[in-house]
Amino acid sequence: MLNGLIVFAAVSAVLLAAFAGQMQALTDSIVSSAGGAVDLAIGLVGLMAFFLGLMRVAEDAGLLRSVARALGPVMQRLFPNVPADSPAMSAMILNIAANMLGLGNAATPFGIKAMEELDKLNSKTGTATNAMVLFLAMNTSALAILPSGVVSLRASVGSADAVGIFLPTWFASGCATIVGVSAAVFLSRLPFFARTEPSPMDAGHVDDAVDAGDAESMAGAVAAPPVREPLAGRQWWGRLFWLALTGLLVRFVLGLRGETPLAIITAVSGGWMLPTLVVALMLYGWVRGVRVYDSLAEGAKQGFQVAIRVIPYLVAILVVIGMFRASGGIALIAGLIAPITALVGMPPEVLPMALLRPLSGQGAFGVLAETMTAYGPDSLIGYMVSTFQGSTETTFYTLAVYYGAVGIRDTRHTVPACLLADITGILAGVFIVNLMFG
Repeated sequence: MLNGLIVFAAVSAVLLAAFAGQMQALTDSIVSSAGGAVDLAIGLVGLMAFFLGLMRVAEDAGLLRSVARALGPVMQRLFPNVPADSPAMSAMILNIAANMLGLGNAATPFGIKAMEELDKLNSKTGTATNAMVLFLAMNTSALAILPSGVVSLRASVGSADAVGIFLPTWFASGCATIVGVSAAVFLSRLPFFARTEPSPMDAGHVDDAVDAGDAESMAGAVAAPPVREPLAGRQWWGRLFWLALTGLLVRFVLGLRGETPLAIITAVSGGWMLPTLVVALMLYGWVRGVRVYDSLAEGAKQGFQVAIRVIPYLVAILVVIGMFRASGGIALIAGLIAPITALVGMPPEVLPMALLRPLSGQGAFGVLAETMTAYGPDSLIGYMVSTFQGSTETTFYTLAVYYGAVGIRDTRHTVPACLLADITGILAGVFIVNLMFG
Protein backbone atom coordinates (compact mmCIF):
# COMPACT_ATOMS: atom_id res chain seq x y z
CA MET A 1 0.00 0.00 0.00
CA LEU A 2 2.82 2.41 0.83
CA ASN A 3 4.35 1.82 -2.61
CA GLY A 4 1.06 2.69 -4.30
CA LEU A 5 0.64 5.85 -2.22
CA ILE A 6 4.15 7.03 -3.07
CA VAL A 7 3.61 6.55 -6.81
CA PHE A 8 0.17 8.19 -6.70
CA ALA A 9 1.50 11.21 -4.80
CA ALA A 10 4.45 11.69 -7.17
CA VAL A 11 2.37 11.38 -10.34
CA SER A 12 -0.35 13.66 -8.95
CA ALA A 13 2.25 16.24 -7.96
CA VAL A 14 3.68 16.42 -11.49
CA LEU A 15 0.26 16.64 -13.13
CA LEU A 16 -0.97 19.32 -10.72
CA ALA A 17 2.21 21.37 -11.05
CA ALA A 18 2.08 21.17 -14.84
CA PHE A 19 -1.58 22.24 -14.90
CA ALA A 20 -0.91 25.17 -12.52
CA GLY A 21 2.34 26.22 -14.17
CA GLN A 22 4.36 25.44 -11.04
CA MET A 23 6.96 23.07 -12.51
CA GLN A 24 9.88 25.25 -11.42
CA ALA A 25 8.54 25.29 -7.85
CA LEU A 26 8.21 21.51 -8.05
CA THR A 27 11.80 21.20 -9.25
CA ASP A 28 13.05 23.40 -6.42
CA SER A 29 11.06 21.33 -3.94
CA ILE A 30 12.66 18.07 -5.13
CA VAL A 31 16.16 19.47 -4.67
CA SER A 32 15.49 21.08 -1.28
CA SER A 33 13.55 18.10 0.08
CA ALA A 34 16.30 15.65 -0.87
CA GLY A 35 18.92 17.79 0.86
CA GLY A 36 16.66 18.32 3.85
CA ALA A 37 16.09 14.58 4.24
CA VAL A 38 19.83 13.92 4.44
CA ASP A 39 20.31 16.81 6.87
CA LEU A 40 17.54 15.41 9.04
CA ALA A 41 19.07 11.93 9.02
CA ILE A 42 22.52 13.30 9.87
CA GLY A 43 20.97 15.26 12.72
CA LEU A 44 19.53 11.99 14.02
CA VAL A 45 22.91 10.23 14.03
CA GLY A 46 24.14 11.70 17.30
CA LEU A 47 20.79 11.29 19.00
CA MET A 48 20.36 7.69 17.93
CA ALA A 49 23.92 6.83 18.83
CA PHE A 50 23.64 8.22 22.34
CA PHE A 51 20.23 6.85 23.22
CA LEU A 52 20.90 3.41 21.78
CA GLY A 53 24.05 3.50 23.88
CA LEU A 54 21.86 4.13 26.92
CA MET A 55 19.65 1.24 25.84
CA ARG A 56 22.71 -0.99 25.77
CA VAL A 57 23.60 0.09 29.33
CA ALA A 58 20.07 -0.70 30.52
CA GLU A 59 20.14 -4.04 28.71
CA ASP A 60 23.53 -5.04 30.14
CA ALA A 61 22.31 -4.15 33.63
CA GLY A 62 19.18 -6.28 33.24
CA LEU A 63 16.82 -3.30 33.53
CA LEU A 64 14.98 -4.04 30.30
CA ARG A 65 14.24 -7.56 31.42
CA SER A 66 12.93 -6.30 34.78
CA VAL A 67 10.66 -3.73 33.09
CA ALA A 68 9.36 -6.33 30.66
CA ARG A 69 8.53 -8.68 33.53
CA ALA A 70 6.69 -5.95 35.47
CA LEU A 71 4.45 -5.03 32.52
CA GLY A 72 4.54 -8.46 30.96
CA PRO A 73 0.88 -9.42 31.51
CA VAL A 74 -0.43 -6.36 29.65
CA MET A 75 2.16 -6.51 26.86
CA GLN A 76 1.71 -10.25 26.41
CA ARG A 77 -1.99 -9.79 25.74
CA LEU A 78 -1.19 -7.18 23.09
CA PHE A 79 1.82 -9.01 21.62
CA PRO A 80 1.21 -12.74 22.13
CA ASN A 81 3.89 -13.78 19.60
CA VAL A 82 6.67 -11.84 21.36
CA PRO A 83 8.46 -13.72 24.19
CA ALA A 84 7.93 -12.11 27.58
CA ASP A 85 11.68 -11.78 28.19
CA SER A 86 12.50 -10.41 24.72
CA PRO A 87 14.35 -7.06 24.68
CA ALA A 88 11.64 -5.93 22.27
CA MET A 89 9.12 -5.78 25.12
CA SER A 90 11.09 -3.36 27.27
CA ALA A 91 12.17 -1.28 24.27
CA MET A 92 8.53 -0.84 23.22
CA ILE A 93 7.58 0.13 26.77
CA LEU A 94 10.33 2.77 26.92
CA ASN A 95 9.31 4.12 23.51
CA ILE A 96 5.65 4.42 24.49
CA ALA A 97 6.57 5.99 27.85
CA ALA A 98 8.84 8.55 26.17
CA ASN A 99 6.05 9.53 23.76
CA MET A 100 3.55 9.83 26.60
CA LEU A 101 5.90 12.18 28.45
CA GLY A 102 6.55 14.34 25.40
CA LEU A 103 10.16 13.14 24.99
CA GLY A 104 9.85 12.68 21.25
CA ASN A 105 13.61 12.80 20.64
CA ALA A 106 14.22 10.02 23.13
CA ALA A 107 11.33 7.92 21.79
CA THR A 108 12.80 7.44 18.30
CA PRO A 109 15.94 5.47 19.31
CA PHE A 110 13.87 3.32 21.68
CA GLY A 111 11.41 2.63 18.87
CA ILE A 112 14.16 1.67 16.44
CA LYS A 113 15.63 -0.68 19.03
CA ALA A 114 12.19 -2.26 19.46
CA MET A 115 11.82 -2.75 15.70
CA GLU A 116 15.25 -4.38 15.47
CA GLU A 117 14.36 -6.81 18.24
CA LEU A 118 10.96 -7.55 16.67
CA ASP A 119 12.68 -8.22 13.36
CA LYS A 120 14.79 -10.92 15.04
CA LEU A 121 11.51 -12.75 15.64
CA ASN A 122 10.41 -12.27 12.02
CA SER A 123 10.37 -15.44 9.92
CA LYS A 124 9.86 -13.50 6.67
CA THR A 125 12.50 -10.86 6.05
CA GLY A 126 11.18 -7.59 4.64
CA THR A 127 7.55 -8.18 5.65
CA ALA A 128 5.96 -6.48 8.66
CA THR A 129 4.69 -8.81 11.36
CA ASN A 130 1.46 -8.24 13.26
CA ALA A 131 3.51 -7.16 16.28
CA MET A 132 5.34 -4.54 14.18
CA VAL A 133 2.08 -3.17 12.78
CA LEU A 134 0.49 -2.96 16.22
CA PHE A 135 3.55 -1.24 17.67
CA LEU A 136 3.56 1.32 14.84
CA ALA A 137 -0.17 1.94 15.32
CA MET A 138 0.40 2.58 19.03
CA ASN A 139 3.38 4.79 18.26
CA THR A 140 1.72 6.95 15.62
CA SER A 141 -1.44 7.39 17.68
CA ALA A 142 0.88 9.04 20.23
CA LEU A 143 -0.97 8.75 23.54
CA ALA A 144 0.23 11.97 25.17
CA ILE A 145 0.21 12.91 28.84
CA LEU A 146 2.62 15.87 28.75
CA PRO A 147 2.68 17.60 25.33
CA SER A 148 5.45 19.90 26.53
CA GLY A 149 6.64 20.97 23.06
CA VAL A 150 3.24 22.36 22.08
CA VAL A 151 2.81 24.03 25.46
CA SER A 152 6.17 25.75 25.08
CA LEU A 153 5.25 27.05 21.62
CA ARG A 154 1.89 28.32 22.87
CA ALA A 155 3.61 30.17 25.69
CA SER A 156 6.15 31.69 23.29
CA VAL A 157 3.39 33.20 21.09
CA GLY A 158 1.68 34.83 24.06
CA SER A 159 -0.94 32.33 25.22
CA ALA A 160 -2.59 33.16 28.52
CA ASP A 161 -3.58 29.50 28.88
CA ALA A 162 -0.64 27.57 27.45
CA VAL A 163 -1.52 24.37 29.35
CA GLY A 164 -5.19 24.56 28.38
CA ILE A 165 -4.64 21.86 25.73
CA PHE A 166 -3.86 19.15 28.30
CA LEU A 167 -7.39 17.77 28.60
CA PRO A 168 -8.19 18.01 24.86
CA THR A 169 -4.88 16.31 24.05
CA TRP A 170 -5.50 13.49 26.54
CA PHE A 171 -8.97 12.88 25.11
CA ALA A 172 -7.97 13.04 21.43
CA SER A 173 -4.80 10.96 21.77
CA GLY A 174 -6.63 8.41 23.92
CA CYS A 175 -9.31 7.98 21.27
CA ALA A 176 -6.64 7.70 18.56
CA THR A 177 -4.79 5.01 20.50
CA ILE A 178 -7.92 2.93 21.07
CA VAL A 179 -8.86 3.08 17.39
CA GLY A 180 -5.26 2.46 16.23
CA VAL A 181 -4.88 -0.66 18.36
CA SER A 182 -8.36 -1.94 17.42
CA ALA A 183 -7.75 -1.31 13.71
CA ALA A 184 -4.38 -3.08 13.76
CA VAL A 185 -5.89 -6.15 15.43
CA PHE A 186 -9.04 -6.19 13.27
CA LEU A 187 -7.23 -5.71 9.96
CA SER A 188 -4.70 -8.43 10.80
CA ARG A 189 -7.57 -10.93 10.90
CA LEU A 190 -8.96 -10.06 7.47
CA PRO A 191 -8.18 -12.77 4.91
CA PHE A 192 -6.30 -10.36 2.62
CA PHE A 193 -3.77 -9.45 5.33
CA ALA A 194 -3.86 -12.76 7.21
CA ARG A 195 -2.48 -14.52 4.12
CA THR A 196 0.65 -12.37 4.17
CA GLU A 197 1.31 -12.71 7.90
CA PRO A 198 4.79 -14.12 8.65
CA SER A 199 4.46 -17.32 10.66
CA PRO A 200 5.53 -17.09 14.34
CA MET A 201 9.14 -18.00 15.03
CA ASP A 202 9.26 -21.54 16.35
CA ALA A 203 11.86 -24.23 16.99
CA GLY A 204 11.94 -25.15 13.32
CA HIS A 205 12.72 -21.60 12.29
CA VAL A 206 15.39 -21.36 14.96
CA ASP A 207 17.06 -24.53 13.65
CA ASP A 208 16.94 -23.21 10.09
CA ALA A 209 18.50 -19.91 11.18
CA VAL A 210 21.25 -21.70 13.07
CA ASP A 211 21.98 -23.94 10.09
CA ALA A 212 22.29 -20.82 7.96
CA GLY A 213 24.97 -19.45 10.26
CA ASP A 214 22.72 -16.97 12.04
CA ALA A 215 23.06 -18.41 15.54
CA GLU A 216 24.25 -15.15 17.05
CA SER A 217 21.27 -13.20 15.74
CA MET A 218 18.80 -15.80 16.97
CA ALA A 219 20.41 -15.90 20.39
CA GLY A 220 19.72 -12.19 20.73
CA ALA A 221 16.07 -12.84 19.90
CA VAL A 222 15.39 -15.40 22.62
CA ALA A 223 17.74 -14.46 25.42
CA ALA A 224 18.40 -11.35 27.51
CA PRO A 225 21.14 -10.51 30.00
CA PRO A 226 20.35 -11.65 33.53
CA VAL A 227 19.18 -9.11 36.09
CA ARG A 228 22.27 -7.98 37.99
CA GLU A 229 22.28 -7.48 41.72
CA PRO A 230 23.41 -3.99 42.88
CA LEU A 231 26.92 -3.66 44.30
CA ALA A 232 26.74 -2.68 47.97
CA GLY A 233 29.34 0.10 47.85
CA ARG A 234 27.96 1.73 44.72
CA GLN A 235 24.37 1.38 45.91
CA TRP A 236 24.98 3.90 48.69
CA TRP A 237 26.48 6.40 46.24
CA GLY A 238 23.41 5.98 44.06
CA ARG A 239 21.08 6.65 46.97
CA LEU A 240 23.09 9.76 47.90
CA PHE A 241 22.76 11.09 44.35
CA TRP A 242 18.98 10.58 44.28
CA LEU A 243 18.64 12.27 47.65
CA ALA A 244 20.56 15.31 46.37
CA LEU A 245 18.61 15.42 43.11
CA THR A 246 15.29 15.17 44.96
CA GLY A 247 16.28 18.10 47.17
CA LEU A 248 17.16 20.21 44.13
CA LEU A 249 13.88 19.28 42.48
CA VAL A 250 11.93 20.34 45.57
CA ARG A 251 13.84 23.62 45.55
CA PHE A 252 12.96 24.15 41.88
CA VAL A 253 9.27 23.43 42.48
CA LEU A 254 9.17 25.79 45.47
CA GLY A 255 10.48 28.50 43.18
CA LEU A 256 7.34 28.05 41.08
CA ARG A 257 4.98 28.92 43.92
CA GLY A 258 1.94 30.75 42.61
CA GLU A 259 1.85 28.76 39.36
CA THR A 260 -0.96 26.32 38.59
CA PRO A 261 -0.31 22.59 39.21
CA LEU A 262 -0.37 21.91 35.46
CA ALA A 263 2.17 24.68 34.84
CA ILE A 264 4.48 23.17 37.46
CA ILE A 265 4.15 19.70 35.91
CA THR A 266 4.91 21.10 32.47
CA ALA A 267 7.97 22.99 33.72
CA VAL A 268 9.34 19.91 35.47
CA SER A 269 8.71 17.62 32.52
CA GLY A 270 10.18 20.05 30.02
CA GLY A 271 13.47 20.76 31.77
CA TRP A 272 14.00 17.82 34.11
CA MET A 273 12.58 14.69 32.50
CA LEU A 274 15.14 14.00 29.78
CA PRO A 275 18.33 14.72 31.82
CA THR A 276 16.93 12.65 34.69
CA LEU A 277 16.21 9.75 32.34
CA VAL A 278 19.78 9.87 31.00
CA VAL A 279 21.47 9.90 34.38
CA ALA A 280 19.04 7.31 35.80
CA LEU A 281 19.98 4.76 33.14
CA MET A 282 23.69 5.46 33.55
CA LEU A 283 23.52 5.25 37.33
CA TYR A 284 21.46 2.08 37.23
CA GLY A 285 24.09 0.37 35.12
CA TRP A 286 27.00 1.66 37.21
CA VAL A 287 25.44 0.52 40.50
CA ARG A 288 25.05 -2.96 39.00
CA GLY A 289 28.65 -3.21 37.86
CA VAL A 290 28.18 -2.49 34.16
CA ARG A 291 31.12 -0.91 32.33
CA VAL A 292 29.00 2.10 31.37
CA TYR A 293 31.41 3.75 28.97
CA ASP A 294 32.03 0.53 27.04
CA SER A 295 28.30 -0.20 26.82
CA LEU A 296 27.57 3.37 25.68
CA ALA A 297 30.20 3.11 22.95
CA GLU A 298 28.97 -0.28 21.75
CA GLY A 299 25.36 0.88 21.61
CA ALA A 300 26.37 4.16 19.94
CA LYS A 301 28.13 2.19 17.21
CA GLN A 302 24.87 0.41 16.49
CA GLY A 303 22.97 3.72 16.51
CA PHE A 304 25.31 5.18 13.93
CA GLN A 305 24.80 2.21 11.62
CA VAL A 306 21.02 2.45 11.99
CA ALA A 307 20.99 6.15 11.13
CA ILE A 308 22.92 5.48 7.94
CA ARG A 309 20.46 2.75 6.92
CA VAL A 310 17.54 5.12 7.42
CA ILE A 311 18.75 7.82 5.00
CA PRO A 312 17.46 6.23 1.73
CA TYR A 313 13.98 5.73 3.16
CA LEU A 314 13.83 9.28 4.50
CA VAL A 315 14.93 10.70 1.16
CA ALA A 316 12.22 8.78 -0.69
CA ILE A 317 9.34 9.70 1.60
CA LEU A 318 10.26 13.34 2.24
CA VAL A 319 10.95 14.17 -1.42
CA VAL A 320 7.55 12.84 -2.52
CA ILE A 321 5.78 14.67 0.31
CA GLY A 322 7.62 17.88 -0.61
CA MET A 323 6.58 17.45 -4.26
CA PHE A 324 2.93 16.98 -3.34
CA ARG A 325 2.92 20.01 -1.10
CA ALA A 326 4.73 22.27 -3.63
CA SER A 327 2.34 21.23 -6.40
CA GLY A 328 -0.63 22.50 -4.41
CA GLY A 329 -2.02 19.01 -3.79
CA ILE A 330 -2.59 19.58 -0.08
CA ALA A 331 -4.31 22.91 -0.73
CA LEU A 332 -6.51 21.26 -3.36
CA ILE A 333 -7.57 18.46 -1.02
CA ALA A 334 -8.28 20.98 1.72
CA GLY A 335 -10.55 22.93 -0.61
CA LEU A 336 -12.42 19.83 -1.71
CA ILE A 337 -13.14 18.49 1.76
CA ALA A 338 -13.81 21.83 3.44
CA PRO A 339 -17.62 21.60 2.95
CA ILE A 340 -17.57 18.13 4.56
CA THR A 341 -15.35 19.06 7.49
CA ALA A 342 -17.48 22.13 8.17
CA LEU A 343 -20.34 19.76 9.03
CA VAL A 344 -18.34 18.35 11.99
CA GLY A 345 -17.27 21.76 13.24
CA MET A 346 -13.77 21.87 11.71
CA PRO A 347 -12.93 25.41 10.51
CA PRO A 348 -11.26 25.54 7.07
CA GLU A 349 -8.31 27.38 8.63
CA VAL A 350 -7.20 24.21 10.46
CA LEU A 351 -7.40 21.89 7.44
CA PRO A 352 -3.78 22.43 6.29
CA MET A 353 -2.61 21.40 9.76
CA ALA A 354 -4.82 18.30 9.78
CA LEU A 355 -3.53 17.21 6.35
CA LEU A 356 0.13 17.98 6.95
CA ARG A 357 0.45 16.40 10.39
CA PRO A 358 0.70 12.78 9.18
CA LEU A 359 3.07 13.79 6.36
CA SER A 360 5.63 16.27 7.63
CA GLY A 361 6.62 17.08 11.19
CA GLN A 362 8.53 20.22 10.28
CA GLY A 363 5.80 21.38 7.90
CA ALA A 364 3.08 20.80 10.48
CA PHE A 365 5.04 22.60 13.19
CA GLY A 366 5.52 25.58 10.88
CA VAL A 367 1.80 25.66 10.05
CA LEU A 368 1.02 25.38 13.78
CA ALA A 369 3.15 28.40 14.62
CA GLU A 370 1.84 30.39 11.66
CA THR A 371 -1.81 29.61 12.46
CA MET A 372 -1.50 30.51 16.14
CA THR A 373 0.26 33.75 15.24
CA ALA A 374 -2.46 34.68 12.75
CA TYR A 375 -5.53 33.73 14.80
CA GLY A 376 -4.20 33.73 18.37
CA PRO A 377 -3.17 30.71 20.47
CA ASP A 378 -6.24 31.03 22.71
CA SER A 379 -8.77 31.21 19.88
CA LEU A 380 -10.87 28.20 18.87
CA ILE A 381 -8.56 27.71 15.88
CA GLY A 382 -5.46 28.04 18.07
CA TYR A 383 -6.70 25.42 20.54
CA MET A 384 -7.67 23.08 17.70
CA VAL A 385 -4.34 23.11 15.85
CA SER A 386 -2.49 22.76 19.16
CA THR A 387 -4.56 19.68 19.98
CA PHE A 388 -3.86 18.21 16.52
CA GLN A 389 -0.13 18.63 17.07
CA GLY A 390 -0.18 17.09 20.52
CA SER A 391 -2.48 14.14 19.84
CA THR A 392 -1.27 12.80 16.47
CA GLU A 393 2.06 11.77 15.01
CA THR A 394 4.02 12.19 11.77
CA THR A 395 2.87 8.83 10.46
CA PHE A 396 4.76 8.51 7.18
CA TYR A 397 7.99 9.84 8.68
CA THR A 398 7.69 7.31 11.51
CA LEU A 399 7.04 4.47 9.07
CA ALA A 400 10.02 5.48 6.95
CA VAL A 401 12.40 5.64 9.93
CA TYR A 402 11.24 2.56 11.85
CA TYR A 403 10.65 0.25 8.91
CA GLY A 404 13.65 1.61 7.06
CA ALA A 405 15.89 0.71 9.99
CA VAL A 406 15.08 -3.00 9.53
CA GLY A 407 14.43 -3.09 5.78
CA ILE A 408 10.65 -3.65 5.86
CA ARG A 409 9.15 -3.21 2.38
CA ASP A 410 5.83 -5.02 2.66
CA THR A 411 4.04 -2.94 5.31
CA ARG A 412 0.79 -4.98 5.05
CA HIS A 413 -1.99 -3.19 7.00
CA THR A 414 0.25 -0.61 8.71
CA VAL A 415 -0.82 2.40 6.65
CA PRO A 416 -4.61 2.00 7.03
CA ALA A 417 -4.31 1.23 10.76
CA CYS A 418 -2.13 4.28 11.39
CA LEU A 419 -4.22 6.59 9.21
CA LEU A 420 -7.38 5.51 11.01
CA ALA A 421 -5.68 6.46 14.27
CA ASP A 422 -4.70 9.85 12.79
CA ILE A 423 -8.21 10.55 11.50
CA THR A 424 -9.67 9.60 14.87
CA GLY A 425 -7.25 11.90 16.68
CA ILE A 426 -8.20 14.79 14.41
CA LEU A 427 -11.96 14.23 14.72
CA ALA A 428 -11.75 13.69 18.48
CA GLY A 429 -9.73 16.91 18.74
CA VAL A 430 -12.39 18.81 16.79
CA PHE A 431 -15.11 17.42 19.04
CA ILE A 432 -13.46 18.14 22.39
CA VAL A 433 -12.19 21.61 21.45
CA ASN A 434 -15.61 22.67 20.19
CA LEU A 435 -17.15 21.26 23.36
CA MET A 436 -14.73 23.05 25.69
CA PHE A 437 -13.96 26.29 23.85
CA GLY A 438 -16.58 26.65 21.11
